Amino acid sequence: MAVDAPAAAVEPVAPSGPAGAEAPAASRRPEEPAPSEPAPLRFVLRFSSGEIRIVSGTGLVGRRPLPQPGEAFDHLVTVADPSRSVSKTHLEFGVHDEALWIADRFSGNGTILRRRDDVALRCEPGRRYLVPRGTVVEMAEQSFTVG
Repeated sequence: MAVDAPAAAVEPVAPSGPAGAEAPAASRRPEEPAPSEPAPLRFVLRFSSGEIRIVSGTGLVGRRPLPQPGEAFDHLVTVADPSRSVSKTHLEFGVHDEALWIADRFSGNGTILRRRDDVALRCEPGRRYLVPRGTVVEMAEQSFTVG
């Protein structure tokens, strides 16, 4: 002889709003966060004139930096230089493998790197040089330290 077990009591759930309304937050599927791009790597350029610029990406530095036709840069960094020892467009910079690089843009007075070991390196125009943080970049009578 079979014995019927009592049915489990199930209470109906009343809808929380009119038909077609959005489901309560607890029953919604959480949205997946959009993939985030890493924040751009930033460098602090501390100039001998007292100016401070925070840069990322690419840029030009000089008394009145001007890109050549077809060039585009993230930053145009103007250096205060009353003696005009810095060229209008003195150097270019960019980022490679999380390090800053610079290239002298055939400036009149050249560019010298002084790394923490104080060894001076004159930059060959048009060639890129990696610039570790703490390096001083000399542009004639002006300079900046990379931080």
